[in-house]
Amino acid sequence: MAVTESVRGDTSDSAGVGAAHEGILRRQSARESAARTYARALPIVPVRARGLTIEGADGSRYLDCLSGAGTLALGHNHPVVLEAIRKVLDSGAPLHVLDLATPVKDAFITELFRTLPPGLADNARVQFCGPAGTDAVEAAFKLVRAATGRTGILAFSGAYHGMTAGALEASGGAYDVRVARLPYPQDYRCPFGVGGEHGAELAARWTETVLDDPKSGVRHPAGMILEPVQGEGGVIPAPDEWMRRMRQITADRSIPLIADEVQTGVGRTGSFWAVEHSGVTPDVMVLSKAIGGSLPLAVIVYRDDLDAWQPGAHAGTFRGNQLAMAAGMATLAYVRENRLAERAADLGSRMLGQLRGLAAEFDCIGDVRGRGLMIGVEVVEPEAELLRERERERSAGLAGEGGALGDPDWGGGVSDLAVPGDSAGPGMPHGAGVGIGGLVAPGSARTTGGWPTGVTPADRAAVAAAAAMQSSQDHHPRPAAPELAVAIQRECLRRGLIVELGGRHSSVVRLLPPLTISDEQATAVLDRLADAVAAVSRNHPGHDRLQRPQPGQQRRADRAESTDRADRAGQGDRADRADEAG
Repeated sequence: MAVTESVRGDTSDSAGVGAAHEGILRRQSARESAARTYARALPIVPVRARGLTIEGADGSRYLDCLSGAGTLALGHNHPVVLEAIRKVLDSGAPLHVLDLATPVKDAFITELFRTLPPGLADNARVQFCGPAGTDAVEAAFKLVRAATGRTGILAFSGAYHGMTAGALEASGGAYDVRVARLPYPQDYRCPFGVGGEHGAELAARWTETVLDDPKSGVRHPAGMILEPVQGEGGVIPAPDEWMRRMRQITADRSIPLIADEVQTGVGRTGSFWAVEHSGVTPDVMVLSKAIGGSLPLAVIVYRDDLDAWQPGAHAGTFRGNQLAMAAGMATLAYVRENRLAERAADLGSRMLGQLRGLAAEFDCIGDVRGRGLMIGVEVVEPEAELLRERERERSAGLAGEGGALGDPDWGGGVSDLAVPGDSAGPGMPHGAGVGIGGLVAPGSARTTGGWPTGVTPADRAAVAAAAAMQSSQDHHPRPAAPELAVAIQRECLRRGLIVELGGRHSSVVRLLPPLTISDEQATAVLDRLADAVAAVSRNHPGHDRLQRPQPGQQRRADRAESTDRADRAGQGDRADRADEAG
């Protein structure tokens, strides 16, 4: 309380406030375990929060795109959540009831079942677990093992399912386990080196082979667990057709399919549940994070014919958290009634488009991907200077030949689409541009922004998206750059933006804003991220290889430098304005 009061009181005494802030951080370092994670990268002391905005004990304000690792679907302290909690507190209802029935619990289950995918809600059972997603994963494994009489579990490379023993066994970094590991399809770092539909098809065929080959070393399993979007694995959305293949493969072989929707659920990906994008109905759904409305809650929902375990087969002292059920019911209803999943799909698509434009500008961004408001930006090592020099030499040799079409090796791919001033790849002279369907012709008159006269903003976005698409289709991706990712995260924090890092090498900058984020707030988030990338580009020893030369680039550099100077003085006001706009 003393720290909170110091912030609310005499803010002119900045030295005292700063000392209190630093003291708390020092005591945390001295007292808490070496296993702490977020606190290392985010040395802040939150004392107040509302919506997208967090205020620290030192008076600094931040736009929070971590959102409790996706827990805060409605942001911090949303009015409907606070009202639901107050109502329970004021009613005198018991707060702890183990697994007894209560009106609050009944209302939560009713609302939860109302949102479930078609085909599951009418024949569903729910099990309340210990209040963490990892315990719900354990419960799902117990359930399918009891129902099938089998023990093995199928999981996927890059997965993350929690920190308890069984959940860790099914996660990507586990060793010496009872889990068979299968390839998860992705474009940028496809395990088969091809990506796209063909890569997903190969992954599906591998799964079928493992299950059907009597010498594969994999016994008929109790279940398969997958994430519709791998979050901690690097924000990798599963292709819809591959999801349908997994459903068909498991159904044909009587293998229960477990969908881990701990982070993807409650509108995050642009559908209420991420499995709905593919039309898949799993046998078991693992739910946590957002379903508790910011408070601890975890459940599994499953087909009633799997309900084969004995009383007490899975239990937990805190599975009857009444405040979390009230907050969760309010959150589920608010997301559904206000169509926030559709809003996430629309806004997320626009944010991805803008970030792909950023990828066309900065060489250290290898890929931009995501679904809805679950977005990842993969940071990679810049192109080797030798490769860039070879491109320049080749482009110079073709400069008088009319561009890409004069190159005998040109195959009409999107590598020949250029943004202004970029070396467009094979066959393109520096500064020339070829647009989608000939939108940008070589030698066209250019505006001060570097684009040919008559090219619309939509055309520019299409060219930038095509350039990013080429990056994702290049199946010789550059090495991950975790040091650069850390530097970008640090620069984001300096600008009042909280982001998470994830991915196989902790080189993916992750954005998980609340579903209530406004357009203005989204613009502020992207501006701060872009400025952070620009700052890292300027300050990195390989600056000339991090940033592609762009007409008008100096304007961004000037703006970023101005942000560097003014950020600490003005970030609080900017955050307030962005928050009020939401």
